[in-house]
Amino acid sequence: MIVGAQWGDEGKGKIVDLLAQEADVVCRYQGGPNAGHTIIADGETWKIRQIPSGVLSGKVSVIGAGCVVDPQVFLDEIDHLESRGVSTEPVRLSGNAHLIMPWHVAIDRASERRLGKLQIGTTRRGIGPAYADKASRIGIRVQDVLDAKILREKIEVALAEKNVWLERVYEVEPFELEEVAGAYAEHASRLAPHIADTSLLVDESLRDGKHVIFEGAQGTLLDLDHGTYPFVTSSNPVASGGATGSGIGPNRLDEIVGVAKAYVTRVGEGPFPSEIEGERQAQVRELGGEYGTVTGRERRCGWLDLVALRYAVRVNGITSLALTKLDVLSAFDELPVCVGYLLPDGTETPHFPAHQSDFHHCRPVYESLPGWRAPLDDDLPGAARRYVEFVEEQLGVPVPLVGTGQERERILRAPVAR
Repeated sequence: MIVGAQWGDEGKGKIVDLLAQEADVVCRYQGGPNAGHTIIADGETWKIRQIPSGVLSGKVSVIGAGCVVDPQVFLDEIDHLESRGVSTEPVRLSGNAHLIMPWHVAIDRASERRLGKLQIGTTRRGIGPAYADKASRIGIRVQDVLDAKILREKIEVALAEKNVWLERVYEVEPFELEEVAGAYAEHASRLAPHIADTSLLVDESLRDGKHVIFEGAQGTLLDLDHGTYPFVTSSNPVASGGATGSGIGPNRLDEIVGVAKAYVTRVGEGPFPSEIEGERQAQVRELGGEYGTVTGRERRCGWLDLVALRYAVRVNGITSLALTKLDVLSAFDELPVCVGYLLPDGTETPHFPAHQSDFHHCRPVYESLPGWRAPLDDDLPGAARRYVEFVEEQLGVPVPLVGTGQERERILRAPVAR
């Protein structure tokens, strides 16, 4: 299990791509095309939105039942990969995954506009409304495209309600039944070869002794139940969501790898205790290329927050941590690390606050570590090794993987001598 340990954008795609070299199956278990992975391998850059990054290594690549799928984005990605010489034959799509429909995108965009200053900061890709319909039991699933009659009936029922909302509440144009039904019927023939019983596929792979990687989107602090609500995504990126979203028992997960940057970023609205003030934030953003893979939005940048990481270790059961982008910090003489929060009542805590009012008003307590002002290669400078050791000591988990650059090859395994 590979899970984001911060607010997403931690470099999970690179870690999945690296470990996929030794895997047989890679399974995405939640999220949709609002989350992108950027991978640099063999001198080429890949930006993947919906399909698991294991596809670049020729692995069976599964989109599980816990995902929401925009069929146009999915098929565009299939075409793009094929045009660059990557076979998408091993891509498998759960029939139980839910479809993002055109009205979901329209409602997402209109809803954010209406919220104004209170907006959540969604990617406006229809993710939240699609999951909302799933929970309301009126969603349209991938398997529905295989039966033209059922698909048309479900679209007709949905539009009877959605068009009222679009016209009267959001004041935007409604959708035509025939136009939507026709477009999705056309998608059916191209989706059909990829649709499978992915729960059975993953289970049989495990029973056959194959190596399966479960790939999360977003990150722990964006989890619907355990994140910084309401500034969260609409699904469960935490490790336990992997079992639900892929259709296996939780006892099948034997190793849980958290992925975190050596600093921390956040996209969109919401509290951010360790956010860097002043010009250094822009410096970190430029050095780290902190712009969204899907949206291009600027990411807010902060110093490493060990309070939030400690929480991620707890709620995920993280057994080891991959620390990415350590090289970005090479530009600084001194590195503040958040080791605690000062709460509004004046008390200090090493634990993530259970109540959002405390989190919204807490202040970071920093411990400063020396920088190294040197490039990172096969041997980490002493100060860089100490930085990694400090993280291990504070969290109580090993850090066997350290990213030192964008490329797949720029990662050190077990770099800290014991």
